[in-house]
Order: sequence, then structure tokens, then C-alpha cells
Amino acid sequence: MIRVAVVDDHALVLAGLNALLATVDDIELIASAPTAEGARRIGANDRPDVLILDINLPDGSGIDVVRVLRRTAPTVAVLMLTMHDDDQSVLAAMRAGARGYVVKTADPEEVLRAVRSVAEGGAVLGAGVAHRALDVFAAAPRTPPFPSLTVREQEVLELIAQGVGNATIARRLGMASKTVSNHVTNIFAKLQVSDRSAAIIKARENGLGRA
Repeated sequence: MIRVAVVDDHALVLAGLNALLATVDDIELIASAPTAEGARRIGANDRPDVLILDINLPDGSGIDVVRVLRRTAPTVAVLMLTMHDDDQSVLAAMRAGARGYVVKTADPEEVLRAVRSVAEGGAVLGAGVAHRALDVFAAAPRTPPFPSLTVREQEVLELIAQGVGNATIARRLGMASKTVSNHVTNIFAKLQVSDRSAAIIKARENGLGRA
């Protein structure tokens, strides 16, 4: 029996997953919660085989929860189930330690297959994100245009160049807003620019912001 917990702040999603899991004999729903704090508590106390987790939660990012559980409950396999299917969210979740990533538009059988696969130690990318993610991983490495920036600062600058605001950057990369602000300050200093507009221009002149 696969012991599963679900964390999502939408009651309809919780009800739908509860109904879906009740239709199969090899999966048991043991806990649910609507918050990041609830997810951390479930991971620490209930130790489910699989934790189905959304990215956007009212008290924090699901990606931050993955990082915490990777340290505190490494036996819990996290399956992200979210509406976000952009490359940044997928890569941030997988780098944090998620075992799988499926969008909420997936059909029920795809969700069940994903639960079983991550429970067995596999890694899953839902059909809606797999092809794009493979393209990203297969892309030839290139020298970053601003080598003085850290990897995280490069990620932040790419989103700045796309015109994305700090709050959205925080959600996509699974960081606190204050951390994003600190990265932005460091980026401006390293690029020797005084404001966001100048940073966008400089980044785009060097090939960023085309996604």
C-alpha cells in the first residue's frame, strides 16, 4: 500500500484527489493540509511514501518545502502537482529535490501513474512538461554573458530581462521576496547599473530575456 498525503490550498483539488485515490486499492490517503507549514508537519510526523504538493501555498512556496523535506524527511518522495508548467518552475522544483512534476490538467490515470512511479523511486515529468524540460537539459552549455554573477543571480537576471517583477520571481524560483531583493541589488552592482530599466537593456543586449 502506497501511503499518500496531499497539500493544496484549494478545497476542490483536495476533494478531487481524495475521490481519485479512493478508486484504487494500492494507494491510501493518510493526511492532507492547505499550507506549507502543514506540509512540513506531515513530512516530519506522518512520513508518507508520496507527498503530492502544490507550488503556491498561502504561507510559502512548495519548492521551499521540498528543500526542507529533503533534509528532514528524505524518505518522502515529493510529487509536484500544480498549474505552473513553465521551465523555471519545473527546473526549480527538480533541483530542490522533487521526484516528479505534473500539471493539474493531467488526466487521472497520469496522476496515478506518477504517484506509483515516484513511490518506487522513479522520476516523473508529466506529458505537458517533459518535452520542454528535455530540450532544456539537452541544450548545449554556453558561457554566461555575465560570468561575475552567481548561477542564482543569472536566473534572476533572466527573469528581470523578461520583464518579470520581484514577487513573481520569488514564486518561480521558490525564494523569499527579501532574498530576491538582495539578488537584484547584487546584480545591479555587478552590472554597474543604477536601476531595473538599465539592467533590462544590458541583459537583452547580451541575449537574455528571449524566453
